Parts: sequence; C-alpha cells; structure tokens
Amino acid sequence: MTQFFNNIEPNVIDDEILQKAIEEKCPEDLGDIARKESINIKVVTEIQISFKNILQIANLWPLENLTKLQLDNNVIEKIEGLESLVHLVWLDLSFNNIEVIEGLDTLVKLQDLSLYSNRISTIEHMDTLQELQIFSIGNNNLTVLENVIYLRRLKSLQTLNLSGNPFCSEEHYRLFVVAHLPSLVYLDFKLVRKSTVRFLHSLPGKSEEAQVLALQEEEDAKQKELEQQQAAFVEYLNGPFLFDSLHEEEGEATKLVSLPGVEELLQAYPCWFVSVCESLYNYGLEEYEKREAEVSKFYKRLHEILAVNQEESKRIISDFETRNETVMLYFSQGKEEIQQLWHALMLLETLVSNDLEVRSKLTPVGLTARTLWGHLSVTACRDLENQHFEQVMEIVQAILKKIALFELEEDFPEDLRALFEDKTTVVNIISVSHSIRLRKIDKRESDMLSNTYQWQKSALPGLCWTLTCLQSHCLVSICPGFPKGERQKPHLYRKDHLLHGHPAEGAG
Repeated sequence: MTQFFNNIEPNVIDDEILQKAIEEKCPEDLGDIARKESINIKVVTEIQISFKNILQIANLWPLENLTKLQLDNNVIEKIEGLESLVHLVWLDLSFNNIEVIEGLDTLVKLQDLSLYSNRISTIEHMDTLQELQIFSIGNNNLTVLENVIYLRRLKSLQTLNLSGNPFCSEEHYRLFVVAHLPSLVYLDFKLVRKSTVRFLHSLPGKSEEAQVLALQEEEDAKQKELEQQQAAFVEYLNGPFLFDSLHEEEGEATKLVSLPGVEELLQAYPCWFVSVCESLYNYGLEEYEKREAEVSKFYKRLHEILAVNQEESKRIISDFETRNETVMLYFSQGKEEIQQLWHALMLLETLVSNDLEVRSKLTPVGLTARTLWGHLSVTACRDLENQHFEQVMEIVQAILKKIALFELEEDFPEDLRALFEDKTTVVNIISVSHSIRLRKIDKRESDMLSNTYQWQKSALPGLCWTLTCLQSHCLVSICPGFPKGERQKPHLYRKDHLLHGHPAEGAG
C-alpha cells in the first residue's frame, strides 16, 4: 500500500486519533457524551482506525476490554503494541506493509484474523492462537506450499484464505492443503466437500503425497462424470439438487413448514420430486449414449465409403489413362471413352450419396429437442409442485377459517399467529414462493431444451452438409470441352475434408 501514501506523512495512533475512532464507533448518544466529556475508555469493545495512514501501532493499552480491532488499509510495517488486548476476538490488519507474523502471543482468545494483502513470506509465530477459526493470509508472498503444514497446530481453524499467493499456482495446491488440514470447512471462499475429506480419511497408511494423488484421481473421475452429464444435459438431476434449489432463500415461507399437516406433505413431496429427476437423469444418459453411438456409426461408415470411393475412382482413372494414352492426342476420337469414364465416376458418387442418405435415417437428424426427451419431461416436476401448492393452500385456508371462528388452538406458534393476522399477506407469501419455484423449474426445462437445440445446431450440420454436397455434385465434368470446353479435373472429395465439413481443393 506504500504507493498510495508516498505524498502523505505517516501517523502513529495518538490520543486524538483514538478519541475520534471511539466517537465514530460509539452509539450516537454515547458519541455525544464522548465529545463533551472523556468517556470511560474501558467500556469500549470495538474500534476502527482504517485509511488513516497509520505506520505504527501504539497507545492501545488502555483498551483492555477491546474485542474487535480494525486497522486495515494503513501502512503498518510491524505487528506490535497489542500485548494488553487479551480479550481481542477479531483483528483486521489487511492491506498494510507487514512482513513478519509476530506480536500475537497474548491474543489467546482471537477467533478471526485477517492479514490479507501484506508482504508476509512465512506462516509462523501463531502457536498460542488455539481458538482461531478464521484466518485470511491471501495475496501475500507465500512461496513454499509446505509452509501450510504449520497451520495443523491450530485445531479450531475452519476457514482459510490463501488465494493470491505464489504457491496457489502449483499443481494439486488445493488438494495438498485439504490433505494436510482436514478440519477445514472453507478454503479460498469455497466449501471443502465432505466427500473429499472422507476420501482422505479412508486412506490410512498412505503418505500424504499418495493421498493427494489418489484424491486428484477421484476429482478427475468426478469431473469426467460431470462433463458426461453436461453433454447429456442432465447435470445435477441425479439427486435432490434441483429440489433443494427450489427452496433456497424462501424467507417468511419457511415458517409455514411447522404448520400442522405441512410437515407430513414435505416427507413425501421430496421423494416423488427426486424420483422424477432421477428418471429424467437416467433417460437423458441413455439417449446421450444412443446419439453418440448413431453419430459415431454414421461418420465411421462415411469414412469407409469415401475410402472405397477414392480407391475405386483412382483405379478407374488409372485404367482410362492406360487405355487412352494415344487417344488423348486426338481428343475427338476419345470422346466416347471419356464419357464412359464420367458415367462411371458419377455412378460411384451416386452410390455414396444413396448409401449415406440411408445411413442418415438412422441418425437423429430430424429429431427436435422435445422428441429427444421422449415422453419424459420436467412437466412432472411442475405438476408435483402445483399439487403441493394446492395442498398447502388447503391447510392455510382451514387455519384461516379457524381464526375467523375463534377456534384456533392455543398452542399455535406465536410467529405463525402473527403471520396469519392478515389473510392477504400469508396467501401472497405462499403464492410468491410457489411462483419462484415454478420459474426455477421452467428455467431448468428451458436449459435442457436449449442445450439440446445447441447440440443439434453444432453436431448435425456437418452431416447434413456432407449429404447435400454429395447429392448436388454428382454431375462432375472431367475432360476438356465437356461440358463447357474448359479443362477440369474430376471433382472428388477427400474424406478428411468431408469429415470436417470442407470440400477438397484440387483433389484427383
């Protein structure tokens, strides 16, 4: 951060800076008191001194009950002057010029420490921070990945940010960290999957390097499986992922789960929904395998046909040239032979075209995105959601009726009682939540259909182009004066160009 403060004189925390920080952090009424008379500094528990160009930490010893200290975005070069802050729980020293981790020995209650964006090259001197749960040391100068092993002594550590350090570019970086710090829940703002940790624990007796390699193999296998699912347009349909996504961030609607009768509905509804998703998943994978097999079969046959066609064409032309070496000197006398050659080559192309046209009927060229999914669709999920909505509404209407007749049970939850005070509000909450879920289902269906259309658009044009070219170019002129008096070579197609959707130039 030095570059931002070249023209500004650095500061040390003095009484004036400290007083202003207390006034800003105190509630408005206490701030007024602090401005009028000296407030008891021992009652201060939080303080922020950011963007003040602080070079040295000092004069904080009176704040003995401080639990939260924010000193980010300054030019601090050394961690010092914190010895008396033994109750500190949260410390932010990010965006400074600190080079060494030190001066933290007495902060035994510290739970959250940020040293992000400094100049630190080694993780050290943190042995006493046994309650530390969150540690951010990203965007520093850490180059030795093995230095992460030091953090194993911090038994409470659950969240770690190392992003932006040089060693993050190393192969297996993330797996190495997880292998050595199995208690992590979040690494670099990403959730550490429980399956990853379980896998590591299932490898007793193996070296940590072997664990990393084994874990990498598992990760690669999962990535390959996901890519296959994406190619089949069924990613995340093999489980409760879609159902869970429908009920995220529902707000007030989550309170309705405790309504009498709703809990029973939610026991069966997810099972049916997930069952439909898994049926879609299995069907999508089967159709994907069929599509891949048919398209592969077509191009394999195309390769074979073109290879045979080229060999036969070469043989016919070679025979023609052998028989007519003398005749070619007298073109008019060899016209009949040339016509026979032309007809023979045209017949070959016609046979190729007919063969491929028959083969194309076995491929999904004429299918639409909807027929690719057959009788299965996300409509079943939509129907389940509509049915669930209607059942919940019936329960709500029954409760509203009881309220109108003053027959509501005395043990009815207070938070729900407040929610049902206004009929319109509770009905709107349920309706909006239902609409959001339907939109999520519609989007999933739209994504599946859109991806299918994209596949048709990208995978099949080459096949159609091949058929069109072979059908429209059956008439080939190969000799001088036939049909327009210009010398042309036989217009043949090389198989490598056809397979990639391009005609051969100058092929013969």
